[in-house]
Amino acid sequence: MNSEMSERATIHDLEDAAACLEATGNYRVLRRLNLAERLVGDEGLRLRTGMFLDVETTGLDPKVSEIIELAITPFDYDTDGRIVSVGAALHQFNEPPDPIPSEITAITGLTDELVAGHALDVGAIETFVGRADIILAHNAAFDRPFAERLSPIFAAKAWGCTMCDVPWKDEAIEGRRLSDLLGGFHYFFDAHRAVDDCEAGIALLTMTLPRSGVRVLQRLLEVARRPTWRIFAEGASFDVKDLLKHRGYRWNAERSIGPKSWWKDVDASLIEEERAYLLSEIFKREVNLPRFEITAFQRYSTRPR
Repeated sequence: MNSEMSERATIHDLEDAAACLEATGNYRVLRRLNLAERLVGDEGLRLRTGMFLDVETTGLDPKVSEIIELAITPFDYDTDGRIVSVGAALHQFNEPPDPIPSEITAITGLTDELVAGHALDVGAIETFVGRADIILAHNAAFDRPFAERLSPIFAAKAWGCTMCDVPWKDEAIEGRRLSDLLGGFHYFFDAHRAVDDCEAGIALLTMTLPRSGVRVLQRLLEVARRPTWRIFAEGASFDVKDLLKHRGYRWNAERSIGPKSWWKDVDASLIEEERAYLLSEIFKREVNLPRFEITAFQRYSTRPR
């Protein structure tokens, strides 16, 4: 038996062992993610280009924290949301003006020595991103503001989010971290490096949702394409903050993106229902509530409208 046949036999034996363990109901086996195995053939349909982006940073605030690693991995997908190919990633390090905090090194493995002497090539990034039809990230509300601070090209693109633009709860999939979601499909990967996270995010897009039977990318695109409305409960009293939080409202302190107040994004079909709730249960009177439409070109951005 040659080495290739021996390897296939070993893999077959391991899969049989995994199946036996899972059949008992007492074990759950995770398999190492192999993105290449998740791709489908090109059937001649019109293809679009998506790009999965991930940044590692010195902190959480895009106004003051610095990108220390950036990866953008392109992929081609068809109109049915099937990913047919994945291209080479654009990957760059960046040396920040101050030392990388020890807690960031502990999470990401990025050290001052690793990024020393490196700088982001904005021109190369802009050329690379220019052909994208949509940019995706896992927690785009974090990644997009950092990207937009880097270059205005990111503000001109449609964005989607694998964490928020897929109804995971409706599909009985718990957790929101990328590793948790892939674990729900029985896969694991090496997390917290930008290129690895991009590949894992693209692999997640290839999965089939257990209840609806729809591909993750297809459902994400459906959600991303639908406009929503952002409504602000401006002037709501402090006494009703728990009611608003329970209903999914968040606090906004950035005057550049809206009133300093509680806010929520709702589907366009539900905006009048939400307004009626605020008037009857929160304000108990007629008030003029600020609201504006949000599309994939503005969603997850913190830039001024």
